[in-house]
This record gives sequence, structure tokens and C-alpha cells, in this order.
Amino acid sequence: MSDRDRRTSEPAGLDGLPPLYSIAKGEVVSVQTYGAFVRLPGYRKEGLVHVSEMSASRVESASEIVDVGEHVWIKVIGREIQGDKVKLSFSMKAVNQGTGRDLDPNNVMAEQDSRRRKQFRDQTSNRITLEAVLNTTCSKCGCKGHFTKDCFSAPGLQYALLPEEDDEEPEQQPSTAAQNQDSDKKKKKKEKKAKKKSKKRERKESESDSSSSSECKTKRRRQEHERDRDDKKKKKHKKHKSHKHS
Repeated sequence: MSDRDRRTSEPAGLDGLPPLYSIAKGEVVSVQTYGAFVRLPGYRKEGLVHVSEMSASRVESASEIVDVGEHVWIKVIGREIQGDKVKLSFSMKAVNQGTGRDLDPNNVMAEQDSRRRKQFRDQTSNRITLEAVLNTTCSKCGCKGHFTKDCFSAPGLQYALLPEEDDEEPEQQPSTAAQNQDSDKKKKKKEKKAKKKSKKRERKESESDSSSSSECKTKRRRQEHERDRDDKKKKKHKKHKSHKHS
């Protein structure tokens, strides 16, 4: 086998791939809305730079950051084998695009992103079922919440449990007691209202009596004052007459 055939042959497993957390400069070969594919020199396998790994700020589309044929600095943050395929994950925000300096030397951001990808990975093998209640009535059993085809009831007569007499009596007793309590409350409210009205009437009467008594007192005082004046005038008049006769 020639050297050219060895270079073009696909590496088995993770052998011959760029080491994890290594930094290299590659060429953008494809741009999609979700990210850009970058090819490193000396490697046939391409890696994906997701839009979340292009910049520290939010990126809506990869075309806003890179174009096809552009050379960018990347950091290898993931190497996974899924079946017969090997997936490479690159990051641009972990490398200074001007100097190629590693901005995440301790690989803290890379580990956080890998954990996040594992948590939100789509598990297609696990079937998702919705536990929703349907607003339908089954024509087979008469119950609500499922279709007739999904009904699990066996054909035949349907029996329903009747409540026992002992169970019914205590249910009626609290109802009568509750009624009695309600009637007592209503009576108490009426009595309170009647008391309030009677108190108001008494206050009004007392106020009217006090006002009338005060008016009578003032009238009496005026009358007495007028009498005193008249008596004084009469006395003066008599004295004046007596002086004239003398």
C-alpha cells in the first residue's frame, strides 16, 4: 500500500483523529443554519462547530460568523463513536481567533458543554406517551376519557355499587345540622340588626328630648328676664309719681 492510500484510508475507531482538547486551524467546508463543518489539515474527517460554540454571545445562524473557504481556529471538545460513524465536535469561542490562544486552558467550558449535550440528547429508543384525558364518552362502557376501541371492559352486564343505608344516614345528619346552624346564624344576624336599629332610635329620641328641654329652658329664662324688666319699670314709674305729688 502506498503512502497516498494510507492518507486517504479512513482511520478505525478514534485512532488517527485529532487529540481531545487540541487546538488547530482548519478550513470551513460547509455552512448550515445550525453550525459549520471544518476540515483540519492532514485529516479526512470533518468536525462540526455548533452555533452555540461559535461565539460567547447568541448566534442565530452560522452564516453570520463564517463563510465557506474561511480559515478559523478551533478546539477539539468532543470525539464520539455512534454506530459506524465518528463525530467530532469543535469550538471556536474557546480559542482566540486572532492569535490561536486557548481561552479555556482548564477545559471547564468544554466539560460543561459535554454534560449539557448528554442531558438534552434525543433518546429515540424511549417512546414518549402523553397521559392526557380525552373529552370523549365510550359507547361500550359509558365512561369518559377514552375511545371505544381502547376500552378494556369485558362484554356483558355492568353492575354498579350502591351505597349502604348506614353510610347514607350519617351523610344526612350533618346536612340537617348544617341547616340548623345556618338558621341559627340568620336569627342571630336579625337580632343584631334589630338591636342596632333600636339603639339608633333611642339615641335620636334622647337627642330630640335634650334639644326640646334646652329650648324650654331658654324660653323660661327669657320670660323671667322680661318679667324682671317689667317689674323694674313699674317700680321706677311709681317712684317718679310719688316725687311729683310731694
